Amino acid sequence: MISGTLHEMLDDCAVGLLERHLAHAKEWFPHELVPWELGRRFVPGAVFEVEGAPLPTGTASALFLNLLTEDNLPNYLHAIAMVFGSGSALAEWSRRWAAEEQRHAIVMRDWLCVTRKLDPAALERARLRHVSAGFRAGARDLTLTDGVVYLTLQELATRISHWNTGRLLDEIGCNLLKRVAADENLHFLFYRDLATAALQAEPSRAVEAIDRQVTGFQMPGADIDGFAAHAAAIAAAGIYDFRVHYEQVLVPVVLNHWRLESVEGLDDAAERARDHLLTWMDRLRRVAERMAAQSVGAAAPGAGGGG
Repeated sequence: MISGTLHEMLDDCAVGLLERHLAHAKEWFPHELVPWELGRRFVPGAVFEVEGAPLPTGTASALFLNLLTEDNLPNYLHAIAMVFGSGSALAEWSRRWAAEEQRHAIVMRDWLCVTRKLDPAALERARLRHVSAGFRAGARDLTLTDGVVYLTLQELATRISHWNTGRLLDEIGCNLLKRVAADENLHFLFYRDLATAALQAEPSRAVEAIDRQVTGFQMPGADIDGFAAHAAAIAAAGIYDFRVHYEQVLVPVVLNHWRLESVEGLDDAAERARDHLLTWMDRLRRVAERMAAQSVGAAAPGAGGGG
């Protein structure tokens, strides 16, 4: 278990990080980003038909997974509250985070309904199944350090997935997902810097947590029905694959920012964890390079967004 002293230290750090976040967060309104003029009534019981040209399979899969994972916010907030506790700056942050994340599901669903790019009835059935199932993939049974490491990786992966999906949409859809991705970037920075503080305070335990979370990483939507097929389509579309995961998430965060290779003062267990992680990452790099050379996307653990 994480010591009370570390929790207190990270809570003190969270005070400044929350102030920084609030200073940089941009106020925006979902209803202003949706082209309502395109909308019309859905006739109850009518067979759904896609409006205009259907979305490419990978783009449709990315929107489907990203929206369903944003929908599962109640379960994520519960999991985070179990790790962060209550009556603290960390708890205050988690509530602010949840309020901002809820906008993402609102704006994405409204846009999909007025543009008729995905079947809203199919989305609603999937939402009910996914939220009712709870939260089992990714961050679970965590220490505080595990939690902030996982959330760092997850928020960055989500930002990238939304951004790359937006590039494949029309101008309105692109701008909408860029706005969502900008939120996710601020969330990523909060968690990244909180994890950095944990690494400085307890380097051995933090390195072990980084090893666990990187090598066992799954996005929170990994238990959605049909996830593997959706993830494969997302990878084939170039939205998120092993190469993206390695080059845009692991290298900039684990190697460049946390400087895993140069962390000092590790005990024997942490040294073994670092060696294990570096070997694992080198193997992932080779897989990514081979896939890129073959021009074949392979689904990465971060395929799909959420949170």
